[in-house]
Amino acid sequence: MASHLDAKGYEVFLPKSPAQKRWSDRVKKVTRPLFPGYLFCKFDPGDRLPVLKTPWLFQVVGFGPAPIPVDDEELDAIRNLVMSGSAAEPWPYVVIGQKVRIKSGTLRGIVGVLTEFKGDYRLVVSLTLVRRSVAVEIDSALVSPDLVSVPQQCEGGFI
Repeated sequence: MASHLDAKGYEVFLPKSPAQKRWSDRVKKVTRPLFPGYLFCKFDPGDRLPVLKTPWLFQVVGFGPAPIPVDDEELDAIRNLVMSGSAAEPWPYVVIGQKVRIKSGTLRGIVGVLTEFKGDYRLVVSLTLVRRSVAVEIDSALVSPDLVSVPQQCEGGFI
């Protein structure tokens, strides 16, 4: 589907991360989508028919017939996580927990929710609209409470 939209000239983002697939006789490195079932595409909501005619596309996320854009800051955070090379993995959507901002290193400036899993700290970054999250292991010394982040309405962003 991404190649179809890309061939039509749309800006497409399909975040993936490396993973290990285990069979009974071997282990193989593969890449998997961070948000299975979701592809992000920038398009004009008033001219969405060419997008809706894309093979294997079932629907555009929104309320009723109106598409809703994904928050640009959230999507940029996911893009930066993927580009950093950090081992990101799909994670359950987090509703509660303290928002933190990374103070230094390759993930500097990224805002997410600090969680603990099996004794290690992880930063969970979420896409609110599609209720999906990814987590990356971090050093808790690199985070500070995020007191500046305030949700804003985005216009014309990724959908």
